Amino acid sequence: MAFDDSGSGTPMLLVHGFPATRRLWQAVVPLLAANGIRAIAVDLLGYGESPDAADAGMEAQAAALLGLLDHLGLANAHLAAHDVGTAAAQILAVRAPQRLRSLVLIDGVYEGEWAMGAVQSIRDWPPEQSARLQPVLARRLKSIRPSLESFAGEQGGRRLIHAARALDPAQTVGLTARLRATGIPIRLLWGSRDDYLPAEQVGRPLSQALGVELAVLDGGHFLPADNPAGVAAALIAASREG
Repeated sequence: MAFDDSGSGTPMLLVHGFPATRRLWQAVVPLLAANGIRAIAVDLLGYGESPDAADAGMEAQAAALLGLLDHLGLANAHLAAHDVGTAAAQILAVRAPQRLRSLVLIDGVYEGEWAMGAVQSIRDWPPEQSARLQPVLARRLKSIRPSLESFAGEQGGRRLIHAARALDPAQTVGLTARLRATGIPIRLLWGSRDDYLPAEQVGRPLSQALGVELAVLDGGHFLPADNPAGVAAALIAASREG
């Protein structure tokens, strides 16, 4: 897996969602590194600069993230994840709770609610027209335009289609109670203007099911890009509690 390793001190994995890459965190990482956190921003398999994967689903990503912790020689770490990356984070937490010191879920998924309607057009996109996909998304998703650069061209478009088709909400159905039972310190952050996974429809039920507070920050769905200072402050606080 491709990753950036910045700073020193308490390790924290930063996991993006769809259709982003590790560049989602580019304004957050310097703030973490300046506050004693070793920020490790990773590209999920099949995304960004990481290699292609036959299975780019979130169960496979969770296994890959555990492998990355092993590769880095980290017995445990804090983990912050965004969007469907929170599915991989939840699966990892349930499978290996001893590897996480804390977990921060940002504008994430809850049970089978993955906002699949928003990615259906990408799942249905004709592969023979894959080169047209990235420019369309770049116009629509201006806040993560840097993340989308790696999906340019025919090959990049095909990777994005493949990643979209690998998303499976069934992978987190029934997971919330098991996640709560791990005892891992959990924080929930949500953008006040999230149109894909709205705070009141998704964040609030998730917070109630997990028994943790929901923190709503100014910003849209791509909160690490919209409000890096607010996100960084919450991650710094999480790193000091876990």
